[in-house]
Amino acid sequence: MTKLDVQSASQATGASSAASKQPEAKEIKLWGGRFQESVTDAVERFTESISYDKDLYKHDIRGSRAHASMLAKQGLMSISDRDSILAGLDEIERRIQNGEFVWRADREDVHMNIEAALTDLIGEPAKKLHTARSRNDQVATDFRLWCRDAIDSIVERIKDFQVAMVDLAVKNAGIIVPGYTHLQRAQPVLLQHLLLAFVEQLDRDAGRLLDCRARLNFCPLGACALAGTGLPIDRFMTSSALEFSSPLRNSIDAVSDRDFAIEFLSANSVMAIHLSRLGEEWVLWCSEEFGFITPNDAVSTGSSIMPQKKNPDPMELVRGKSARVIGDVVTLLTLCKGLPLAYNRDLQEDKEPVFDSVKTVLGMLEVSTEFARNISFNQDRIKKALPAGHLDATTLADYLVHKVRNAF
Repeated sequence: MTKLDVQSASQATGASSAASKQPEAKEIKLWGGRFQESVTDAVERFTESISYDKDLYKHDIRGSRAHASMLAKQGLMSISDRDSILAGLDEIERRIQNGEFVWRADREDVHMNIEAALTDLIGEPAKKLHTARSRNDQVATDFRLWCRDAIDSIVERIKDFQVAMVDLAVKNAGIIVPGYTHLQRAQPVLLQHLLLAFVEQLDRDAGRLLDCRARLNFCPLGACALAGTGLPIDRFMTSSALEFSSPLRNSIDAVSDRDFAIEFLSANSVMAIHLSRLGEEWVLWCSEEFGFITPNDAVSTGSSIMPQKKNPDPMELVRGKSARVIGDVVTLLTLCKGLPLAYNRDLQEDKEPVFDSVKTVLGMLEVSTEFARNISFNQDRIKKALPAGHLDATTLADYLVHKVRNAF
């Protein structure tokens, strides 16, 4: 072989090797019709949301079922195409639930992942599902459905905690404890009365969440990108199928509004503060200085170096985790404060603080309920604490007033 032949062979091998390292052509995006080249890997990583918004899959599939059924009823899709779409969505949901579904970052979000998978599964009919629908009204619908379900779950946890607190109050009927103002001993109160004060706070928390639920329960579908559609859709049909009160009246507001999420996280923040206050009170009462509460081992932790320690860590973390719930609503408020109408990509960032807030408050409620069911009040220690601090001073003053009045 000549030197030239060796050089040519080497160049051919190098070219072949380089060709084999070339990345595969990326899938054309749903929105990619006018673009001549794909986004870079860095842009794709930065803009994807599938890593977290896949939690919306049930609500996305539910919305697509309602939308496909409406399109068929309105003559915008054949019955056979509708049936193919519904069967395909059922199969996709089954795969997701069984852990068989492959989520792809190059398909950006939950909507495009499901829609592309549906196209892979049933072919051409799947492409008709996007008729008279944009990702803007689609994600707003999914998000409202998710928040509605989350509120229902939180309210159930609140009820469980209220029952645990009432049970604790009934179990400790007749116990008198020092009542405090300014963290100074003030007047004697029934322990039941003190515990039921937290039940009242929780009742208001549930009320705020249910009020929020009523305000968010309106359907954005049909608003499309921002200006609706000229196609003869039936927004009331999809709204009813998804159990919304009615369609939202203004299409621009429908795709840009996140008031419902801000209100939801605001209600969560107030509740987190209530739970934090309870956590602080019970942590103090578990301390040697008070000694009013003894938690069971099942809800306590120890120290790696001090063998005598028995810490009420769950309630300390309830107190601590209130900070992140408050941080979540601040994040969402800051995100929305400067957005022009209508939809902006910034709103992709609304999911994570909402998901985090919900997960955190559910955990706070659950562990607070467990703690309430696993503590005992030390009656002897409480009785010994009652004589100090002149707790009956106000009662004595009231007695003297009555005595003076009766003298006249």
